Formats: sequence, C-alpha cells, structure tokens
Amino acid sequence: MRAVARQRGEDEELWGVTGLLHDMDYERFPDLETGHPRHALAELDARDADPAIVHAVAAHAPYLGVEPASDMARALLAVDELSGFVLAVAYVRPEGIHGMTPKSVKKKLKTPAFAAAVSREDVARGPALLGTELDDLIRTVVGALEGAADELELHGSAAPAG
Repeated sequence: MRAVARQRGEDEELWGVTGLLHDMDYERFPDLETGHPRHALAELDARDADPAIVHAVAAHAPYLGVEPASDMARALLAVDELSGFVLAVAYVRPEGIHGMTPKSVKKKLKTPAFAAAVSREDVARGPALLGTELDDLIRTVVGALEGAADELELHGSAAPAG
C-alpha cells in the first residue's frame, strides 16, 4: 500500500496503516458470511477511525457490496490478494523474493492448486482498478516486499539473510 501511495503521490502513512488494519479480524473471524471484515469495521467505528480507512476496509470485501470509491480503496483491492500470492511464490523459490519477475508470478497464477485460496479474479481485476498493467503492479508489489525481505523472511533457501 505504501509503494502504491508513493507512486500516486498519496499519504504513505495513511495507506500503510490501512493495509495493516484491513485484515485485523481475519484470523479470529474468517467466516465471510458473518465475520471478516465486519468485526474490524465495528472496532474501527468504535475508535472513531478515519472514515477513509473504514471505507477502504469495507470496500476490500466485495461481498459487502461497498464500491471502492477512493484511490486508497481501489489500491487495497488491487494489492491485497496479489501481495499474498507474491509472498507464496517467494516462499517456494530458492531465491525467495530476489529476482522475481512478473513472468514467474504469472506462471504460478496459472496453477490453480498453487496458493489456491488466492482469488485469481481479484488479482486479474486489480490493475484495471488502478489504471495500470498487471506486470507493472506485480513489479510494484515485488519491489515493496523485497524492501521488507528481512522482516518477512523472504530471502529463500539459496541466499543468506542479510
């Protein structure tokens, strides 16, 4: 989220916080019918969170019927599933995140059994939400995650952490 905000000249802190908070209830309440992200939204409302954050969190769950009316909400939709998928690809590559290309990510996207929980439909519609190409969005996500490779343990088995 921060990388996309930076590219668009937006508030990196606000977008980054939104990215961190959007799934805060998922582990405890993963049921999409009654749980996630309803508990997160209730908590954000109770804490008088910035309405832009609340909107983006609600809009990132298409089944709630909230249209992504802001660039931040569209960005969250665009990078949410893709980020998880890129992480999954990094974890199985000997090089981890390093040297990952859009071609290698797209090849894995064609394998339905790989990271099967990731919505290919959401990944495919992400670039249109931001007015960009899938390859460019993948490069953005890979670059952002590579910048956090130490914290996320994305160096793979072939390279020492460092």
